[in-house]
Amino acid sequence: MPTNALTVDVEDYYHVSAFSGQIRREDWPSFESRVERNTHRLLDCFDTYRVRATFFVLGVVAEQCPALVTEIGNRGHEVASHGYAHELVYNQTPQRFREETWRSKALLEDVTGRAVLGYRAASYSITSRSLWALDILQDAGFSYDSSIFPIRHDRYGIVGFPRFPHQVSGENGAGMIEFPLSTVSLWGRNLPIAGGGYLRILPTAFTHWGIARVNQREGQPVIIYLHPWEVDPDQPQQAVGLLTRFRHYRNLHRMEERLTGLLGRFEFSTVARVLGIDKGADQ
Repeated sequence: MPTNALTVDVEDYYHVSAFSGQIRREDWPSFESRVERNTHRLLDCFDTYRVRATFFVLGVVAEQCPALVTEIGNRGHEVASHGYAHELVYNQTPQRFREETWRSKALLEDVTGRAVLGYRAASYSITSRSLWALDILQDAGFSYDSSIFPIRHDRYGIVGFPRFPHQVSGENGAGMIEFPLSTVSLWGRNLPIAGGGYLRILPTAFTHWGIARVNQREGQPVIIYLHPWEVDPDQPQQAVGLLTRFRHYRNLHRMEERLTGLLGRFEFSTVARVLGIDKGADQ
C-alpha cells in the first residue's frame, strides 16, 4: 500500500482562525502559550511509533520558540511553512501575502539551516478566489503546497478540485505540486478523511475505512493533519458560538488515542518523502 503523509500544523490554541472574532492578534502575548509542550507530546508519540512527519510551522511560533523548530528538524521531521501569523489568504492582498510568505520561509530556513519545500495556508484558505497565491508560492521557491480541500465548507474548499497530488498552476501558469487534503469519494461526493476535527468528530471506523479505500482501491496516498492543541483537552476555553465550540473542543480528550490508532495501522512519512522530493529535507 502507499505510504501516507502525516502533518502537523504548528500553532497555538489562540491562533485559530475561528477565534479571531474573540482574540485579537495584538493580544496574543497575553495568553498562556501551550504550543511547545503540546508539540513535544506529538514528537514523543511519533518517536514511539518510529514515524516521521511534516510540521507546518507558523512564523510567529518560530520567532517565539526557535529551539522547538530546531528540535523538530533534529528529530528527523520535515519543517515546512504555515505562513507567518495565521491570516486567511483570501482576506489578504497579494502584496501582504507575498511579504508574510517570504518572511515566514526565511525565518524557518534561518532556524533550521535547511530549505523549506512545503507550504500550507491557514485554515486551507487557498480557494477559488485566492488561486493567485499559488504563483506567489512558486516565486518564493516552494516545491509543493497542501492548502486546498476538495470539499464544500463554509470557510474553505474548492468543489471538484482533483483529489490527489498533481502539478497545479496559478493564474500566471506557475507550476508546483499540490497535495490536496484527503477525501474519499462516495455517492458522487467527496467526504473528508484528512484528520483534524474530522478525526475527532467522525466515527473512527469511517476514517480508517476511507484511508484504506483510497490506499487499496485507488492506489493513492492520503494526507493526515492535526494541531498540537488537539491533544490538549485542558487548554483554556474561549467564549465562542456553538458551531465553533463543537468544531474546536469536541473529543479533544480522544484525539491522541485516535491518532495512535492510525499510526498503528497505516504507514506514514513526511510530505516531501511521499512526493519523492525530499532532497534530504527529512533526513
